[in-house]
Amino acid sequence: MTENKYKVRTPLFPPYSWVRATMQVLDGVAKSDVTHLIQSIWQQTGTPQNPVDWSEPDKWIAERLSDEDAVLAEKIWKETQHLVNPRHMYGAYLFINGFDLLVTNAEGIYALSDDGKAFLGQDSKIVQMLDEAEGLLKLLAILATKTQAKRGDLLPEWAEYLQEHSKFSTPGTFKDTLSRRLANLVERGLVEREGNRYTITESGLQYAEKSLPEGEDPKRAVLRAVNSHNAQQREALCELLAVMPPYQFEHLIGDLMEAMGYEDVTVTKQSGDKGVDVVATVQFGITTVREVVQVKRHGGKATIQRQIIDQLRGSLPYHQAIRGTLITLGKISKGATEAALFPGAAPITLIDGKKLLDLLIEHGIGIKKRPVELWEVDAAALEKDLETEVPSSEEACP
Repeated sequence: MTENKYKVRTPLFPPYSWVRATMQVLDGVAKSDVTHLIQSIWQQTGTPQNPVDWSEPDKWIAERLSDEDAVLAEKIWKETQHLVNPRHMYGAYLFINGFDLLVTNAEGIYALSDDGKAFLGQDSKIVQMLDEAEGLLKLLAILATKTQAKRGDLLPEWAEYLQEHSKFSTPGTFKDTLSRRLANLVERGLVEREGNRYTITESGLQYAEKSLPEGEDPKRAVLRAVNSHNAQQREALCELLAVMPPYQFEHLIGDLMEAMGYEDVTVTKQSGDKGVDVVATVQFGITTVREVVQVKRHGGKATIQRQIIDQLRGSLPYHQAIRGTLITLGKISKGATEAALFPGAAPITLIDGKKLLDLLIEHGIGIKKRPVELWEVDAAALEKDLETEVPSSEEACP
């Protein structure tokens, strides 16, 4: 494998499934044919006013490519079982060549290298080497210290890592490299995604721990301890919410809405509210929208049914509101979900117990966030200082 002092060096970083599928197709193909196909496709990028649709390879390959380009594109599309769209194979191509997973012979024909064969066989040693080289292990380590995180929560630490270990240096590339590597980890089951939040899985945590150096590395304990502690605190918060008096729970929801940017938040009286517990306004651009919230503090196996949604929607005119939200510690039935999205009806947002806990934790309601600091020697900075001033051999560390 080619040595490179930089990590995280592959732009358009692909899922490993794409890489393996592409490698098998290109084995025995001339590298010049592959590069010619890529160039032919990129010459047809279109403009913002007249974009090119690449979503249907069965259609565009015959229309936009000819001769050997069309044959190779068709081969990639069909032999990868429609997994790799030839338009989006460039990231896999860069990865394959960057790590010599395919190498060319004297005639310029691709063949699997020993590393390529090991990667196809999902050899753990080569996979870990690639993950280390592209920063995926670092990303898992960052995520392991957070119970859940949005990409924005991970970006500062990721950007700092890139500035030290890669040539990427702009906010746009920081975001793109992060997004693509998270997608890779999600596909492999090492990270779980729900909406815009990411959570390291148990297998991801074990892999992150296993990849650390052997011996008494404090990071090994920190990764699991922080994650375990946060999970326990999340469960404790859920248990407290389940026994909280209903009116107090409604005020908690009011506090959450204020933290989320709602204004004029009012918790209604316990009677005469037409089933509404909280009323507030929120700004959408230049439009102020009045919203009503119904809180159902049902935990355990309790499930919200469709009639609750109908009741909430019917209360909107009473409060001069145009949208509503239902919040529950329990679950939401399929019928209730369908009713909330009924075409032409006033929109109703549904927040179940899991989503509610996510929001409370994100906005610090009922949770105190304690910073965790890990000190690491900045060897690069020390080496830079040593270049300008070398201490005498008589000086010693305090």
